[in-house]
Amino acid sequence: MNWRYALGLTLLLLQGGAIVRARFANDRYFCWAPFDQQTKYSIGVSIGDEGLADEQIRKRYRRPAEGVDNRSAQHLFDIITRAEQKFEPAGRSRVLVRYSVNGHPEQEWRYPQ
Repeated sequence: MNWRYALGLTLLLLQGGAIVRARFANDRYFCWAPFDQQTKYSIGVSIGDEGLADEQIRKRYRRPAEGVDNRSAQHLFDIITRAEQKFEPAGRSRVLVRYSVNGHPEQEWRYPQ
């Protein structure tokens, strides 16, 4: 077997495996599967007794306080979790995300959980 053939086959198998995995996983960072979820969300943040304004939320997460994302909701949760671990390691912040995936009933996600 030619090494080029083996390399090409290996890459195709890895890509195929990533696509299959994406069908059953919440995170979809390292695969070429299509983004087939529309997540409508709104983010509310309070630090201590103060709430953050929409523009502060945008700067903090690099996402608007309200919007639609064409990726898994888990992607948004991971962004928020990383930002909170960076900006508020003492754990003073509380985040509430109300979201709906593909038009299904609204759900809530909170940080810290």
